[in-house]
Amino acid sequence: MVEKEAQKGLIVFQDRNIRRLWHDNQWFYSVVDIVAVLSESDNPTTYWRVLKHREPQLVTICNGLKMPAEDGKLRYTDCVNTKNAFRLIQSIPSKKAEPFKQWLAELAKERIEEIENPELAQDRVKEYYELKGYPKDWIDKRLRGIAIRQDLTDEWKSRGVQEEKDFAILTNEISKATFGKTVREYKQFKRLKKPSQNLRDHMTDWELILTMVGEKATTDITVAKDVKEFPPLKRTAKEGEMWLRIHERN
Repeated sequence: MVEKEAQKGLIVFQDRNIRRLWHDNQWFYSVVDIVAVLSESDNPTTYWRVLKHREPQLVTICNGLKMPAEDGKLRYTDCVNTKNAFRLIQSIPSKKAEPFKQWLAELAKERIEEIENPELAQDRVKEYYELKGYPKDWIDKRLRGIAIRQDLTDEWKSRGVQEEKDFAILTNEISKATFGKTVREYKQFKRLKKPSQNLRDHMTDWELILTMVGEKATTDITVAKDVKEFPPLKRTAKEGEMWLRIHERN
């Protein structure tokens, strides 16, 4: 059974975790995690190392991307996109290959549908939260927050921000304004220990509202001042911080 964790870095295939990362407008999946599912090896890392040695061409289909490791730290991991996952499967003799192929094909189909009709993506996220038992009012705020966050990151991308670390720095400026903590510090405050746990999924209604206000203010200031490139955008994020604090006092 497949559990969908929309827009998250972890999905589940038949009770096995598979890490994934949205990169270059497509999903990339951890090769070691795929190997663990298909080979049923006690040591999938060693299995993958031997497989690469036996078929060196497999290295050419992989991307080295940072993903959360077992110790919680981000480490470079061999990853493949959906197309190359099918190529990898061909090199692993397994009775589970066919169900896995069908699963990947379904994920790819859903992503194409969501690109053509963004409302489908929103509906799937809503269904996910409903299955998790979140109340309707909270879900409405969470979905609105996702839209506001997307508007902000789109503005940042269009104005020269490309590096993941720069997005994190800008986001931390807003988080410090809202909660007096960086995202990492606030996750620790919330006692979220797993890298796959999304901080916003553990926020209260008011926390979601304050986060939306800070990000919306930053977006509006960025557009109004037509700010470009990372250093000025960082100053804009701080202006959004000041705007939020002023209105909190009022």
